[in-house]
Amino acid sequence: MTNLLTPEKLAPPGRRRERRAAELEARTRAVGAHLAGISARPASRVLQDLRTGRDGLLHDNAVARLERDGPNVVAHERAPRWYVQLAKAFWNPFILVLAALAVVMYAQWLQAADTEPFDPKIPILGAMVLISGLLRFWQEYRSNSSAAALRALVTTTTAVQRRPGRTQAPATMEIPVADVVRGDVVRLAAGDLVPADLRLLSAKDLMVAQGALTGESLPVAKADTPARDHGGSADPVEADNLVLAGTSVTSGTATGVVVATGADTYFGSMAGSLAGERPETGFDAGVRKVSFLLIRFMLVMVPLVFALNGLTKGDWAEAVTFSVAVAVGLTPEMLPMVVTTNLARGAVAMARHKVVVKRLNAIQNLGAMDVLCTDKTGTLTEDRVVLHRCLDAYGRQVGDADGNGSGEVLEYACLNSHFQTGLRNPMDQAVVARMHEAEEVVVDARFTLVDEVPFDFARRRMSVVLRRNGLDGPADEHLMVTKGAVEEVLALCTHLADGGRRVPLTDALRRQVAGAAEDHNRQGLRVLAVATRTFPEGGDGVYGVADETELTLRGFLAFLDPPKADAAEALRSLADSGIAVKVVTGDSEAVAARVCAEVGIEAGTIVTGPYLDLLDEPDLAELVRTTTVFAKVNPVQKARIVRALQKAGHTVGFLGDGINDAAALREADVGVSVDTAVDIAKESADIILLEKDLTVLGQGVLQGRRTFGNTIKYIKMTASSNFGNVFSVLAASAFIPFQPMLATQLLVQNLCYDISQLATPWDRMDEEYLRKPRAWDARGIGRFMLVLGPTSSVFDITTFLLMWHVFGADSEAHQALFQSGWFVEGLLTQTLVVHMLRTRRIPFVQSRATWPVLLMTALVMAFGIALPFSPPATALGMQALPLGYFPWLAGTLLAYCLLTQGVKTWYIRRFNTWL
Repeated sequence: MTNLLTPEKLAPPGRRRERRAAELEARTRAVGAHLAGISARPASRVLQDLRTGRDGLLHDNAVARLERDGPNVVAHERAPRWYVQLAKAFWNPFILVLAALAVVMYAQWLQAADTEPFDPKIPILGAMVLISGLLRFWQEYRSNSSAAALRALVTTTTAVQRRPGRTQAPATMEIPVADVVRGDVVRLAAGDLVPADLRLLSAKDLMVAQGALTGESLPVAKADTPARDHGGSADPVEADNLVLAGTSVTSGTATGVVVATGADTYFGSMAGSLAGERPETGFDAGVRKVSFLLIRFMLVMVPLVFALNGLTKGDWAEAVTFSVAVAVGLTPEMLPMVVTTNLARGAVAMARHKVVVKRLNAIQNLGAMDVLCTDKTGTLTEDRVVLHRCLDAYGRQVGDADGNGSGEVLEYACLNSHFQTGLRNPMDQAVVARMHEAEEVVVDARFTLVDEVPFDFARRRMSVVLRRNGLDGPADEHLMVTKGAVEEVLALCTHLADGGRRVPLTDALRRQVAGAAEDHNRQGLRVLAVATRTFPEGGDGVYGVADETELTLRGFLAFLDPPKADAAEALRSLADSGIAVKVVTGDSEAVAARVCAEVGIEAGTIVTGPYLDLLDEPDLAELVRTTTVFAKVNPVQKARIVRALQKAGHTVGFLGDGINDAAALREADVGVSVDTAVDIAKESADIILLEKDLTVLGQGVLQGRRTFGNTIKYIKMTASSNFGNVFSVLAASAFIPFQPMLATQLLVQNLCYDISQLATPWDRMDEEYLRKPRAWDARGIGRFMLVLGPTSSVFDITTFLLMWHVFGADSEAHQALFQSGWFVEGLLTQTLVVHMLRTRRIPFVQSRATWPVLLMTALVMAFGIALPFSPPATALGMQALPLGYFPWLAGTLLAYCLLTQGVKTWYIRRFNTWL
């Protein structure tokens, strides 16, 4: 399977992101094949190839290898230095446009600095730029600094065996994991993290948790045995005599030789995809498209205004000044600040729901997410092993889910787990958990441990031998209770228990019993067999493997990782929100199918990782569209699934907490992890949940949609209003012999409107808007501008006619009156329309803005009415308006609201969308 997909097959030349991903995938497969080859060799050959021995390296040799190969660290994403983060915070199209306009305005002022006072518009633009960039920088810098501080608190060491000199005995020492080199002999014990990829030299009762790499919920047994045939798979995780970096020891002890460190480990080959530039997300692409849409409008409209004013007025210097003011008016200059404020407020709101936002942009991606890929362990399940049912020797369930009525099967299993002296694995803990404290006291009174035959990898079972203390049953016999893998235990049984009888286990009956156990395996349960044998008391009380014969099969134990009680409801809530959930797990098909059935997911055809490797990109794209559950997938395959969904136009979220999830977390539009995840998963994630709970994630999705909705609301309202103003300026410039509004007045009007929009992040969204994912739609914004913008121009033109014909402002001598009238009408309609456009419902009746929005718009409208009567009016080229103007203004505003509501109703019916 290793060579089926080369980088050329995975991605055609020229596609940088796909090409890089394909190269990393090919590297991971190559590392897997190399480790599989090491697994197949005898231990003596491996030691010879590494130029080491069972006693370990000479200390001097280890130091030389560390200098040659470098430290045993894995590439991971590092936060850029503060000045790089600061520069990136200002790298935004609109911030750059504002900065350029400020430079142009400053250059204009310099030319007339001797006669003109300093232009106040320059510091205003500068302040907008600084506030937007610094707010974003501070939020992200603080998050990255906190994460780095937490990592610095942790220092991991490991036990290695080295020789100080050629003639000196080896000694075991603790060294930092970063100092481990190829050829080191490492000693492992329960609780240890595996520091590098190891080929086992010896092992006793070794159980390793590989969930961080594979997603499997149960630990697996490992031992120094010849490599087993896994059907041609080059997956080193399946090798019995390899333990890999990133896994941990749950029980037993072992010694192994380091065969790979750092980036050369299986884990390291995956982590290569986590360094470098992050892929462009849906948010990044959306902002880029919308930004350049608005800039294109500016590049078309500003030259038109410049040419028309220069040709009709003859004052080209004034035309330049006015055109710059129009450019500022067309630019939604508060967009970076409103977006950043929106995102920061969303981050604070999500923190109250136990969701930590590392990257602000991820909030809007979360709201736009329409596909969520998730592992099952800990998300759909409780991430713990429980004894689900007890079965008699024929595979029939006995007792209820709590173990009541389970009879001798549970009793014998409890004896085995209770009296064993080794470290209890999760299944032993699940069995003992069925016993109450009082029952344990009774068991200790009834039985005494005589001996035990501990678990080992080859036998895959363990036995305890007990003496009855005469409270029940004869006291002159020893009872052996054996528990282990079905195949191994069944092979040692000659009889089975059938009620109170002991029935010979014929070949036909053996096949029937094995088939019953296999049926439960296919249901996604982990099945163990329980058998017993009695011995007459006597001898030295020492028992061994040879005594595990002529057993009587008592029954079976079936274990599982139970589904969370609220998982089904959380999944229904996500579905109601328009989010499709796909399960992507490293566990088996049977386990995945069972969990999906219990939480209400229609699994359909389950696709496995090895099958994915046979597909090229077009076939994979079709497959991911119709498949809900992927099982036995490795990290490379998880990342391919995410990319295939993105190419199909989906905004993809990925929820994971293991090393095997890190690459997919980074590829996804929004990577979600948990605070208990491995470090590399948290580094790769955009959002961290303090509880691994889909309900918490669902609340985050709604907050993301509110944030996105308020951002789109600002863009559409501002872009359409600004476009309408410029459209009106073009119409007025063609027929009026003076400027319809001075450049300074236009900038003040624009600033007032922008101030009114600062409350937008505190507005509410209609419930129907939150029911489905929302994505950036540049075409929709352009259409909105073209339809709603000229609506305001209708009343701008009626105001021109009113001021010209009714109030006599028909010459340059009366242009201050004309300009004041349009200033007030333009500002009030522009501000009032906020309430018309913020909802698809009838404003003030069916949907009312929040108090911050109401207050801010009311204050700005009051300021606009008062400004022509205030002392600054003269400096701005304005004058007091006659009282007769205001009834006309009230009528204009009412007519404007009615027309806008009518256009809105038509627009919704025509295009079936609004915000």
